[in-house]
Amino acid sequence: MSEDFRDKALEFHKYPTPGKLAIEATVPLATQQDLALAYSPGVAYACEEIEKDPMTAGDYTSRSNLVGVITNGTAVLGLGAIGPLASKPVMEGKAVLFKKFANIDVFDIEIDELDPMTLAKTIERLEPTFGGINLEDIKAPDCFIVEEYLREKMSIPVFHDDQHGTAIVVSAAMTSALDIVGKSVKDVKLVASGAGAASLACLNLLVSMGMPRENIIVTDIDGVVYKGRKASMDPYKERYAIDTDKRTLAEVIEGADIFLGLSAANVMKPEMLKSMAANPIVFALANPNPEISPIDAHKVRSDVIMATGRSDFPNQVNNVLCFPFLFRGALDVGASEINEEMKIACVHAISRLAHAGTTEDIVSTAYAGESLRFGKDYLIPKPFDPRLITEIASSVAQAAMDSGVATRPIENMSEYRDHLTRIVFRSGFAMKPIFDLVRGSACRVAFAEGENPRVLQAIEVMARDKIAFPVLLGRPDIIKSHIRDLGLRMKEGEDYEIQYDIDEELYAECLLGIMDRKGMTRSEANSLVISSTTLQAALMVKTGFVDTMICGSIGRYQHHLNHILNVSEQKEPGEHLSSMNVHIMNKGIFFICDTQVTVDPDAENIAYMAVAAAEEAKRFGFFPKVALLSHSSFGNRNSASASKMREALKIIQKLDPELEVDGEMQAHLALSEEKRSMQVTSSPLKGMANILVMPNLDAGNITTDIVKSLGGGVTIGPILLGCKLPGHIVNESVTVRGLINMTTMAVAQVVQTK
Repeated sequence: MSEDFRDKALEFHKYPTPGKLAIEATVPLATQQDLALAYSPGVAYACEEIEKDPMTAGDYTSRSNLVGVITNGTAVLGLGAIGPLASKPVMEGKAVLFKKFANIDVFDIEIDELDPMTLAKTIERLEPTFGGINLEDIKAPDCFIVEEYLREKMSIPVFHDDQHGTAIVVSAAMTSALDIVGKSVKDVKLVASGAGAASLACLNLLVSMGMPRENIIVTDIDGVVYKGRKASMDPYKERYAIDTDKRTLAEVIEGADIFLGLSAANVMKPEMLKSMAANPIVFALANPNPEISPIDAHKVRSDVIMATGRSDFPNQVNNVLCFPFLFRGALDVGASEINEEMKIACVHAISRLAHAGTTEDIVSTAYAGESLRFGKDYLIPKPFDPRLITEIASSVAQAAMDSGVATRPIENMSEYRDHLTRIVFRSGFAMKPIFDLVRGSACRVAFAEGENPRVLQAIEVMARDKIAFPVLLGRPDIIKSHIRDLGLRMKEGEDYEIQYDIDEELYAECLLGIMDRKGMTRSEANSLVISSTTLQAALMVKTGFVDTMICGSIGRYQHHLNHILNVSEQKEPGEHLSSMNVHIMNKGIFFICDTQVTVDPDAENIAYMAVAAAEEAKRFGFFPKVALLSHSSFGNRNSASASKMREALKIIQKLDPELEVDGEMQAHLALSEEKRSMQVTSSPLKGMANILVMPNLDAGNITTDIVKSLGGGVTIGPILLGCKLPGHIVNESVTVRGLINMTTMAVAQVVQTK
């Protein structure tokens, strides 16, 4: 790596706070009452319950979601025996991966101990702290000794990721590769280069999956592992010793179907690859340089299927595909161990995901330019694939229950999978009742930007989940080309339709009828209809060809809004347009309006948007609690904006006397009943407000942008409120998941008005 990269890496670890981890309280400690509940005397009650029944530790402490990442620093990948202290950045990195990918908390523990039995007994004594143990970077054969001892002595999962994580991902990729070449795991010949912990674990798991041990030949630095060999042998390696007079890798590789390398750079020569069987599978996993480079391999064998440990080549064997999600499933059922059945379930789940390909934009963005379709260059899914947690954790949990090692079996697997999905798509919690409402509705939705790849990726999911029937506006050849390039499986006519040669005369006539006596000529109507797919979509809704529409993934919001307003005919009293964003945060779900439409709404506009936002919150399943925000609180300032919010409150109370609403107030009072009660004693608003109505567009838009930019949550919106024409306008930055959410909202509004 370059010196510049080194400097960036050091800066990354040092700033803004040294290291990559912090401990964050999950409970408030704002008052004396909080302190009394969290510590003395309230903590005593939790202690007493656990003393009576140790299983309740999962109810009253974080133990069931806490993993110990433990090492003695004797075999750190690429660095060797650097010792426990120098290995701490690696263990912190592992902890971050657990949290990022599976929401599992970690304490990293570095132990200064070289004797394997003393190390094992030290770890054993930590069992009351953790729900699981992840052993990391311990040299062979010490790692075998430590893991075997702990698996026997401890009643929580113990997993040496260097061994079993590698074995699971290798076996998943191998399963996919064998499917592609049409070979069976029971018939192939495998030659391994390397006989360390990871290599032997891979072989053990492949044997568990049906590969005959006699079909495996192992080589190491001393050559072939054969019966009677004395040099560098141990009981773990002895298991794979064979009767043979061959002594070198070059001799045993001839005719082999698979090469598995977990050894050293360049040990496999091109001429060795030439001697392998047809459609050879070569996993050259040495880091940083593989046993044979993919470039050299493809020069001599066009039929080779390659995997490496590097991110700059296809099919990177990366343990992050496995360990966070495996532990997620094991912890969630209180597994007493991670057994072969759970590991094999993990293998099959990973391979199934590869077969399915991917349509998730989070993956395609992270791996721009790479193939994400099942094949020689896509044997296993990518680490950022959001489906990993749902498929792997649920498969592992089910295997733990089926094999009898689950102490807290899951009663409803469907609900559990929904819970896992919400870990990745936190919007899932708020959107679930809406998804349930629209599923199977067959509502026709026009997509104005039908050629946009993000729209097409979203439509693939919608078709699969039966959220809607999409009608795509765009050029058929462009749309179909994108569908092929993205590897999407949806079928025209069955899952979607394309509208390109529209009836321009019909739509122009419709537009003229709407714009009667507003100065529009026939030629202008024709020109507008031809030039704007947003206008076409709006007219499709108006004429009943579709039920609702989505636009805005390309272009400015106001431009799309103007086209919709040309068709929607906002005439009747009380039809006030506004927009609302939903922010799903750690502290709750908040609805903010107006974020896009009216620059300086008057009191009546404010009132109607508040009532409309309250109705939308109910659609999400929330009881609306509305706060009218201002720089002023309860009459302490008489500025125009403060007076406007006070006037809006009076109008709201007439429009909806039952609505829980108050204002004007500053934002911190809206979010704290305790602080609010210090200023007023008679507020009808109880608890924390969840609908925050801003005094003008500046406040709404700026607040939303700040919340989104600071991260730590998910945003849904903008949701258009008060429009007579069903549909929504998204922003240019919308993701695939955002498009799915917004389409679901649009369909729900149609379903609920029918």
